[in-house]
Amino acid sequence: MSPPRIFASPQDVEAAFYDALERSDLEAMMSVWAEDEDVVCVHPGGPRLVGYALIREAWRHMFANGARLTVRVAQQTTVSTPFAVVITVLEHIGSRDDENLRAPVAATNVYVRGALGWRMVAHHASAVPPGSIGDAPKTLH
Repeated sequence: MSPPRIFASPQDVEAAFYDALERSDLEAMMSVWAEDEDVVCVHPGGPRLVGYALIREAWRHMFANGARLTVRVAQQTTVSTPFAVVITVLEHIGSRDDENLRAPVAATNVYVRGALGWRMVAHHASAVPPGSIGDAPKTLH
């Protein structure tokens, strides 16, 4: 068994996450996650999954169909502290067999820094209705 991969920055983890997603590579995907029972993942339209084992099983099931995806990330925002980073993006996901991109997915990825470098502790993705991007008010409250 190889030693755990060390991610020097949250951006390194983010890049590895999307690379694993595009390649449908379960081992690479799970290398970005903290091996913790408090990690959380929500796929669009799916249940809230808590714990490393449940998240691994969900990704295994998702990757089992062999589909190869293309993922274009846009409109990134980042909130940083010394030990945690929250990145929000719009994911434009398509199939390598079909160049048309589906409606975007709004995703929030949370990373924390620990003894083994940075790791993902939460991924929450939700479908965004077509035509709604940019329609949100600029000021809340």
